[in-house]
Amino acid sequence: MAWDWKVFLNDDGSGRTYLQWMFDAWGWTLSVAGTSWVVAMVVGALIGTLRTLPNSPWLVRLANAWVELFRNIPLLVQIFLWYFVVPKLIPPMKEVPGFVLVVFALGFFTSARIAEQVRAGIQALPRGQRYAAMAVGFDTWQTYRYVLLPMAVRIIMPPLTSESMNLLKNSSVAFAVSIAELTMFAMQAQEETSRGIEIYIAVTALYAASAFAVNRVFAFIEKKVQIPGYIVAGGTGGGH
Repeated sequence: MAWDWKVFLNDDGSGRTYLQWMFDAWGWTLSVAGTSWVVAMVVGALIGTLRTLPNSPWLVRLANAWVELFRNIPLLVQIFLWYFVVPKLIPPMKEVPGFVLVVFALGFFTSARIAEQVRAGIQALPRGQRYAAMAVGFDTWQTYRYVLLPMAVRIIMPPLTSESMNLLKNSSVAFAVSIAELTMFAMQAQEETSRGIEIYIAVTALYAASAFAVNRVFAFIEKKVQIPGYIVAGGTGGGH
């Protein structure tokens, strides 16, 4: 059967073309991934920092529990829990849009992985960094804010890049709760047009282009913030 790329110019029955529908779905994919990334970074940095606090065993245990909980439950199961179970247990959550619930699920799932990277980055730093900060009068908050976290973030840029790309790809599971992103578009458009090859090639190209853009942005940031003399396999990292 010959390929027919003109299928994207056909009306989808709602007054828009399949091409317009696909780009609308791409916008939802980027929205889910971008918002989830912000949640993951904020929560992940906080949890990862708590896991390295000295003389705070209870906070360390709670942070460890967060990581183990969200890292060891499959993402799709977490999305179903947020979408179907949490609103039953917490009635006010029934008013929360499905988009927000998916962002919570994807953001918290990714936060556990980022937290592990932040913990590893902080612990990879020489102990002298912490002691030097304390010696000049910094308290714990200032030590992390001005010394440890800025250096840790720089040396975890390579794995953080990979995690950000994974988050973009993981956003495809949002179709399971009827978020109109690229994967849902592909499934529905293929059923309506019977042009699966063209539809899935186009969607694959958009995912690949998005992931490549994320990779290039983080590569640029890594180059700008790298610490001279810190070199590890795979990119900027932790030699002392």
